[in-house]
Amino acid sequence: MPPETITIRDKPTIKQIESLVSRLRRRQVIGAQETAHETALLLRQIVSVARFSSIEQLIQLIKSIARRLIDANPKEFAVGNIVRRVLRLIREECVAALGPSDEPSTSSPFSVPETPAYPNPPDLAAPSRPQLRATNSLATFMVMGNQRKKPLAITVKPLLIQAIQEVIDELETVYENVAKTARDHIYDGEIILTLSYSRTIEQFLKSAARDRHFTVIVAETAPSYSGRLMATALSSANIPTVLIPDSSIYPLMPRITKVILGAHAILANGGLFTQCGCALAAAAARAHSTPVVVCAGQFKLTPAWNLYHEYAALDFAGPEKVISFEEGGGGERGGEPLGVINPIYDYVKPELVDVLITNDGDHPPPYVYRLIKETYDDEDMQL
Repeated sequence: MPPETITIRDKPTIKQIESLVSRLRRRQVIGAQETAHETALLLRQIVSVARFSSIEQLIQLIKSIARRLIDANPKEFAVGNIVRRVLRLIREECVAALGPSDEPSTSSPFSVPETPAYPNPPDLAAPSRPQLRATNSLATFMVMGNQRKKPLAITVKPLLIQAIQEVIDELETVYENVAKTARDHIYDGEIILTLSYSRTIEQFLKSAARDRHFTVIVAETAPSYSGRLMATALSSANIPTVLIPDSSIYPLMPRITKVILGAHAILANGGLFTQCGCALAAAAARAHSTPVVVCAGQFKLTPAWNLYHEYAALDFAGPEKVISFEEGGGGERGGEPLGVINPIYDYVKPELVDVLITNDGDHPPPYVYRLIKETYDDEDMQL
């Protein structure tokens, strides 16, 4: 029998849900880390105000709200990832607090349990009486009766809030945890190539610079030119940095010793969606046998496959950064409509990546499906 549907009645929480849905739809919340953090905060608020009599009711409530968030911006995979992580924690905390649910039995709870047949001592002629188990004592029934009177929400809600808070704390320290192993992957005298701006890579390189001396080449990543922000951040930390145009990636690749990329989402097959231009750099690195390292938080693990073309972009931006309205002739050129494509993300195939560095350790791309299996429950793959 399906669980009874419950809704949120707390007005501030309803307003918070509508606000996040609106900001996701308008793309006012951009980026996997910010989206994941906002989602985790919302789920903590939902659990704290929800009134439920069974865990299935709470799970169905969270899934219904998650579907609204995902529909607002399907390209932000971090929303679904955090929801799946929280749902798994909810089940684990409930099992730890209440114990696994037993199969329904037709016997009365006060019936004497079956005891194993032990042979009577030879000096005793009378058969021994079956002994009651300690768990079926009167004191135990009184305690269990008192626990049953307490609502389930009051019993497990503090544990669930604490579990979600641990997820929030993990998101806030993900950059430092990824950067802990930086000195094990970067050596003195290396020339490292990176693209665009990623706070994870920035912290990773800054952490390695405390013990290693290396040079970073940053591609400016047109048309967003976010690589300039990365070059400024690294040079301010006294890391030798060179800013180059994207067209110089392939000619300079023979001198590059390592390519370090960020990720927007890590797919189940080990491939990833990342900033536009990274597919070009990864392909050039493979042509020159240069190792490619991807730094990303484990919350970016997504139980999805690339459903697009092999090299297709995940999302597109407006054409104004590529060509202005005046330069484009008002949207027409030679009497024909002018089409301008400005992709935001590239799909990088798993065979182009050598290692994934997460806040939970280093993993090869073929191992991603195991990580997803350990992080999410099977029933939550489709929210």
